[in-house]
Amino acid sequence: MYPDLSYFFHDLFGTHPDNWISIFKTFGFMLVVALMSTAILLKSELLRLEKSGLILPQNIVSSISEKLSNKDILINTLFSFFIGGKLPFIIQNFDRFKGDPASFIFSMEGQWMIGLLLGLLTAGYYLYTNSKASPEIKTENIQYWPSSKTNDIIIMAGLSGVIGSKLFSVFEDMSGFFRDPLGALFSGSGLNVYGGLILAFFVVSWYVKKIGIKPIYMMDIGGMGILLGYAVGRIGCQLSGDGDWGIVAAAQPDWWFLPDWIWSYNYPHNVNNDGVLMAGCDTDVFNQARAAGMSIENSCLESCGYRYCHELSPKVYPTPIYEIVFSLIAFAVLWFNKHKFKIPGLLFFTYMIINGVERFFIETIRVNDRYPLFGLEWSQAQYISVLFVLIGIAGIVFLFKKNKASLSDYK
Repeated sequence: MYPDLSYFFHDLFGTHPDNWISIFKTFGFMLVVALMSTAILLKSELLRLEKSGLILPQNIVSSISEKLSNKDILINTLFSFFIGGKLPFIIQNFDRFKGDPASFIFSMEGQWMIGLLLGLLTAGYYLYTNSKASPEIKTENIQYWPSSKTNDIIIMAGLSGVIGSKLFSVFEDMSGFFRDPLGALFSGSGLNVYGGLILAFFVVSWYVKKIGIKPIYMMDIGGMGILLGYAVGRIGCQLSGDGDWGIVAAAQPDWWFLPDWIWSYNYPHNVNNDGVLMAGCDTDVFNQARAAGMSIENSCLESCGYRYCHELSPKVYPTPIYEIVFSLIAFAVLWFNKHKFKIPGLLFFTYMIINGVERFFIETIRVNDRYPLFGLEWSQAQYISVLFVLIGIAGIVFLFKKNKASLSDYK
């Protein structure tokens, strides 16, 4: 469908695909939308808790100086070095860049002499301004509300989530990692959702405690936020065709009344270029280009006129659609009933059960490696989802016992 936004605008306005807009990859774009959606929800919930008195303002002592610290100078110098080395190289090789921006940016290629010059100029400038700045350090007491740190929380969650997702996906495919370490780490595909959730949980819990928010409150907000963000993120999976689809679909039953593409889908122009060549492509030209050592994307350009030229055959279950619908419904249920969860943490553990059940069953029709354990042949996500359910149940039982609350309070 839409591996990048140029294909979306091609369908919408008839513009040519693979133009400069193709630097905006659909999955990455929807990931940003997911983070923004989660940020809005987080901000509103933090403000609600602050208004109710459950979260209090914090006081910090801030030291202010006209001089930049050595750490800030080093960070700015390294940033200038990277930008100076990459930006001219990107301009010179824009056609390559727009095909795979992430891999291009994190490669070792660049105009590093220009980067070194710009880095030295940046360091020299800040050292000179520091020599002219007043050495006086002023100390101030500053009060802030934790809700003002919403963007910082989202950034921490996003970065740790991506790192955790990548680490878990590497563990799933160690052979692929050793074949191409940089490609495995910096490609946009191969993200393990549970890996991101687990690492982000610990990182965000540490950070919010540091800024005056009880982690238990953040867990409740996070349960709803994850469902919302997950639904939006899965839209990106569906639109880009990033490989998070299901197994080959069974024959569509006669009683099916929804659109055919909800039962089975072929993911044309999928971003992985998986499957068979689409209609209209010259198979001989494609095979000759591949035999000559050209990449799949360039071979597609030669034979089809666009960079992504494959579709799945036979069709598969569009599992991202099922997860989008389920996550939005689950989010709505928790959101509109959040006031009924009177014990802090109860909402989060309920989310864990919902998430675990959903993921366990969706994995039965998803394409994923299976691992034998105790006579079972489950995917990694299924084993983790069972743990999620068990932890969720144990957490609810613990909270009820700790707070001595009766089930009648929640009817």
